[in-house]
Amino acid sequence: MNAILLGILALPLLAALALWALPIALGDRLAALYGAVVSGLVLVGSVLLWQRTEGWFAYSGVQQRLGDSMRPLAAVTDGPWIPPLGVRFHIGVDSISVPLIVLTALLTFLCCIYSLKITPRIGRMRSLIALLLVIEAGVIGAFSAMDLVLFFVCFEIVLIPMWLIIDIWGDDHDRAGRKRAATTFVLMTVFGSALMLLGFLLVYRQAGTFDLVQLTNSPVLGGHGVPLAAALLIAVGLAVKVPLWPLHIWLPDAHAKAPTVGSVILAGVLLKLGTYGLIRILVPVLPDATVTIAPYLAGFSTVAIIAGSLACLGQTDVKRLIAYSSVGHMGFIGLGIASLSEAGMQGALFANIAHGIITGLLFFLAGAIKDRHDTSDLRTIGRALYARLPRIGALLTFACLASLGLPGLAGFWGEMLILLGAYNPADSLPRATYLVFMVIAGLGTVLTAAYFLRLIRNLCQGDPADNPASAFAVDLSRIELITWSPLVVLTVLLGVWPGLLLAQWGNL
Repeated sequence: MNAILLGILALPLLAALALWALPIALGDRLAALYGAVVSGLVLVGSVLLWQRTEGWFAYSGVQQRLGDSMRPLAAVTDGPWIPPLGVRFHIGVDSISVPLIVLTALLTFLCCIYSLKITPRIGRMRSLIALLLVIEAGVIGAFSAMDLVLFFVCFEIVLIPMWLIIDIWGDDHDRAGRKRAATTFVLMTVFGSALMLLGFLLVYRQAGTFDLVQLTNSPVLGGHGVPLAAALLIAVGLAVKVPLWPLHIWLPDAHAKAPTVGSVILAGVLLKLGTYGLIRILVPVLPDATVTIAPYLAGFSTVAIIAGSLACLGQTDVKRLIAYSSVGHMGFIGLGIASLSEAGMQGALFANIAHGIITGLLFFLAGAIKDRHDTSDLRTIGRALYARLPRIGALLTFACLASLGLPGLAGFWGEMLILLGAYNPADSLPRATYLVFMVIAGLGTVLTAAYFLRLIRNLCQGDPADNPASAFAVDLSRIELITWSPLVVLTVLLGVWPGLLLAQWGNL
């Protein structure tokens, strides 16, 4: 299995280098198809890896370290990398990381397929696909890294490619805006990464190792003092990536100005690096300090739920609305993690996957609407999408219902488990405080329904005769149907069969 993991890590990087080595004209013609083949192979490899990874995660409270009851990691490769610093090339997967690796491979594959509909421009399609493959390799590396320095390196690998995607391939009508969005994205994420690295160095100073398996079982990281300082730095650094309020300021502009494939990867994959880091590093490595900061993390997450929802109610741009909805949904995931309970953790893990699938579909649909109207401004697009683009309008309604948590679709189960986790948090946490958070988060679900139903009413319903926009010949293209179908199927499948994922993480 370690050959499979090494293969899906190396293949995208080598394929990106090979694509850049091709002549520009040939590379542009073949780029999207080439990327689809390469990312398809990575997807097949990740599914094989999942099939051979035994589910073991059964969370039983923060005081019991995850390593005490975990089975050995699968697909392990462990060797010296930077010996003077004690840094090792230590990778492996388990039931926490493998679903996220499969999600990454799936969304990258679908983005490459979707790029087949984009008319190549000299030198640009080749570079876009190559950057997507580099991001894929970096994210898979972060999800499989068992060394803090290796995690940090992979965490940073994705930064420059995403910056370039926003800056170069972003909104053609607002060059200054897309450059500002790309710059804000870089500055905020570098700031978060710097804080996270300082936290890692404090952990190393205290424990003498960067190895996550050793750190998970290290008794020297209990208590407060240095561990508490490290936990604060790591939590804030990862919260920038999630992003949690008030560190979310980079997200709306980044999504609004990014191209469609950039928004899909950013929302569906990159945001998960932050929540994964909280689950993989913060909670098991610094358990006592995590108990201390958990109520504050839960509080900021709850504020994110309400703030994101209220911001959505005031949006007139469909991409910005979906971006702010991500702030709210990631707030739910943060609340689940901060509950430090089995139900909350499982809900956070499930919501991570569900959000990637549903929000990926939403951004694909927003991109299709923008392509047909040359804008994502709701006032310019007009109403009556059901009459003008009935299939796209129906899919948008489906995705909105899934995102607002309609029972029977994937968005429901994660939020339900998270609210259950907040209702009954870990014994070491103040239950009364979490009950308040649960009630406020429940109000957030009502606001989520309000802004998505408002979007459906203002965009999809209405009389086409009153709409200023003209009709369009193409409703749903073949490439779009192929690209979006897996996301629709998974949204329904996980909604009616949540045990497909929950079985990986133990039984409640």
